[in-house]
Amino acid sequence: MTPPVALPVALPDYAAAAAERLEAQARAYFDGGAADELTLAANLRAWQQIGLQSRVLRPMAGAHTRVELLGRTLAHPVLLAPVAYQRLAHPEGELATAQAAAALQAGMVLSTQSSVPVEAVAHIMRRDPDSGPLWFQVYIQPDRDFTLALVRRAEAAGCEALVLTVDAPVSGARDRERRTGFRLPPGVRAVHLEGLRPPPAPALLPGQSALFDGLLAAMPTWDDVAWLVGHTRLPVLLKGITHPEDARLARESGAAGLVVSNHGGRTLDTLPATAELLPRIVAAADGLPVLVDGGIRRGTDVLKALGLGASAVLVGRPQVHALAVAGAQGVAHMLRLLRDELEIAMALTGCRCLAEAADALSPHR
Repeated sequence: MTPPVALPVALPDYAAAAAERLEAQARAYFDGGAADELTLAANLRAWQQIGLQSRVLRPMAGAHTRVELLGRTLAHPVLLAPVAYQRLAHPEGELATAQAAAALQAGMVLSTQSSVPVEAVAHIMRRDPDSGPLWFQVYIQPDRDFTLALVRRAEAAGCEALVLTVDAPVSGARDRERRTGFRLPPGVRAVHLEGLRPPPAPALLPGQSALFDGLLAAMPTWDDVAWLVGHTRLPVLLKGITHPEDARLARESGAAGLVVSNHGGRTLDTLPATAELLPRIVAAADGLPVLVDGGIRRGTDVLKALGLGASAVLVGRPQVHALAVAGAQGVAHMLRLLRDELEIAMALTGCRCLAEAADALSPHR
C-alpha cells in the first residue's frame, strides 16, 4: 500500500512540499530573492532571534486575537500579502486563495498582477459575511488614466483599501529567476494590466542611462501619492516603507497606513530585516497603523510583530506554498496553523489580548 501523505503541521512543511510540486521556474519566481538573497534569509532569522517571556498562572478565560484596523474589527491580525500570478502555483490561483481567506476570516490583498480579476475575487469574499477585508494592491503606472481606471474597478468591486507598492520602481537582480530563464507560461497573465501600453522610449543622448533617463523617467514621486489619495474614496496604505523619513513623508501625503516591507528580499539585497526596521517605523508613523511582512512563519512571529508595534502582519510565500500543495484547503489550513500557534503563544506568555503583546517580549532580546 502507498503510505499516507503526512499532513503539514507547520508552515515550513508546506514550503518543503511545495518545492517538490512547483515547476523549477515557478519555484524560482516565488521563492527566490534578489542577488545573494541575504535580505531574504535575514527576514526569517530576525524573527527567530527575538525572544519571548513566559508568564504563568494568569487567567486566560475570554482571551482573544481580535484587532482593530482601519475601522474594522478583525478576528485575527494575519492578512494575505499581494502575490502575483498565483495560477503558477495552482489552476484556481487567487480564487482558491480568496476562498481560504473568507473561510478563515483573513484579510486579503489582491495583487495588481493577479491572474484572475478583482471582481471574481471580491465575489468570493463577499459571500461570507464574516470574511476579512479585501484590499487591492496598486502600482502607479506611467499612464495615470489607466491607473485611475483600475482604482475605479477596485472601488466598484467593493475593495476596502488600496495598498500602493512604492519600493519596486524596477525589479531587483533576481539571479534565481535568470538562471531558470523564467517566463510566464501560456494561460497565466496579469489580467488587470491588459491594454496597458508602455510609454514611448525617450531618445537618449550620449552618456545617458537607459534606466535612469529611460525606464524611470516617468516613475512615481511623493506628488503622485498625494494625487492617488486625492482621487479615491478608499484609504491608501504605502507598502515598502523602510526609512523613518519616508514614514513621515507618507503621513504628509495623506497615507492611511504603512506596510514595513523589503519586498520579501526581492528588490534591494542587504536591506535590513523587517523585524529590525519595524520599531523605528512605528515611532515615525506617529499613530498611523503599521503592518509588516517578510519572514513571518510562526504564530510566535505574529505575537512578536504586534509586540514591536505592528497593527497586523501579512504573509506572502506561505500562501503560495500552501496553494501549490492543496489549493484552497491548503491555504485555509496554513492560516489556521498560524492562528493556533498565535493563541498558544498568547496563552504561554499570559497575553489576554494583542494590546498586551509588548509585555510578551523578552527584556533580553
